[in-house]
Amino acid sequence: MSKNRKQLPFPPIKSPQKNSKKGSKGMASSSSTKNSPSITTRANSSRSPSFSGTDFAYINEKPVDDVSIGFFYEPRTLTLLCLAIGALIYVAFNRDESNIQDNLSAGFKCVVFFFLVVSILAFPNGPFTRPHPALWRMVFGLSVLYLLALVFILFQNYDTVKSIFYWIDPELRNFSIDNEKEYGVNCSQITFERVWSHVDVFALAHFLGWMMKAVLLRHIGILWTISVTWEITEVAFAHLLPNFIECWWDAVILDVLVCNGLGIWVGLKICKLLEMREYKWNSIKTIHGTTGKLKRAVLQFTPETWTPVRWLDPCCTYMRFLAVCQLVIFWQIAELNTFFIKHIFETPPAHNINLCRLALLSLIVAPSLRQYYVYVTDARCKRVGTQCWVLGAITATEAIICCKFGRSLVGQAQFKNIVLWLLVQLALSVACVTGCVIVHNVREKLKEKRTANNTSTANPNTTTTTTNKKKSA
Repeated sequence: MSKNRKQLPFPPIKSPQKNSKKGSKGMASSSSTKNSPSITTRANSSRSPSFSGTDFAYINEKPVDDVSIGFFYEPRTLTLLCLAIGALIYVAFNRDESNIQDNLSAGFKCVVFFFLVVSILAFPNGPFTRPHPALWRMVFGLSVLYLLALVFILFQNYDTVKSIFYWIDPELRNFSIDNEKEYGVNCSQITFERVWSHVDVFALAHFLGWMMKAVLLRHIGILWTISVTWEITEVAFAHLLPNFIECWWDAVILDVLVCNGLGIWVGLKICKLLEMREYKWNSIKTIHGTTGKLKRAVLQFTPETWTPVRWLDPCCTYMRFLAVCQLVIFWQIAELNTFFIKHIFETPPAHNINLCRLALLSLIVAPSLRQYYVYVTDARCKRVGTQCWVLGAITATEAIICCKFGRSLVGQAQFKNIVLWLLVQLALSVACVTGCVIVHNVREKLKEKRTANNTSTANPNTTTTTTNKKKSA
């Protein structure tokens, strides 16, 4: 793929400068003495290039460019080792070991704890450094643990997996998937009370989910393609998952137009606001006043920079087309895994198992999508990032688990529906990519015409002289 990708016209990357003695680094302004962080909005300023570093090392383990307090970024390996060993000794010798369930739970939690400690010390932080690289290293560690847990589950039988679920929550024995709320009943009865009853907590989750997707993808064409193709996916798999059966007005109006559309609009508005900001970070040591220091501490949880993305352009190769189509289909499979896992292993939608899984995947998707974007759009990046690789392995393993433990369910699949679904996914993806390129070309031509008209209006004498010369000739 890398041979056919377009070399983007961005300048070569300079390595970040080292920290000065005053504690500022990179974009931090050590000489500033303002009382608040220097982040201002701008309406008509030139945008920075789309990347500030696009080689594999930069997207896989980005260096920290804005160290304000060196204490939080200095290596503390021996201190961390002593604290971890001390906590292990205290917990091991000061707990009741009479209950085997508690012993297993405590042992599992301790394994996760030590794995996260190793993750902080050894794993890459990916393309993000805010609020601290240690957070993204732990996210990578949790993604590896989740992948290993999926591989372990793959080699068990259904009863063993269900017993693990019952061990986590014994209340699951009393739940049946048939007890879920039905959305596709009496569709001809359209009243305000009926429509309002469908606006529940899942509708709010739907809206927030699409807002997050818009912030991550930042491309209205791809977002609407995924939105429409997902509704087609629900229709194609409705004979397998009864939860996908819904009324036409629920699918078209509430889902596509209200939840999806409003979420996409809000997410893209957030992206525009973040693009218009000018990011100049001051060291917290140079800021006077408690209020300014608190603002700077809170802003540490915001992005360090915000670069506009460009998934498609008129000069992109056919490999870029295939990569975007692959992203759309891959996204559908990841969404399908959520509903199949919930249905096969019979867990309530709002159960902690499902919520924790969704929260973890939401954290994993952010760096993974950035790494995939850089790999697809920049020829200088020769391989995909490690977090993106792990996410691909997680999605594939979940799909294999669904096929293995849902054999009876998958066996009921109508082959014609699945083939049509794949064809529609490919057709809409290609149509989206082609349409976005055409729209981009039209916009560029309109911009050129406007520029030419503005130039002729601003300099009428030049235009008259040119016309007279043509007449005399």
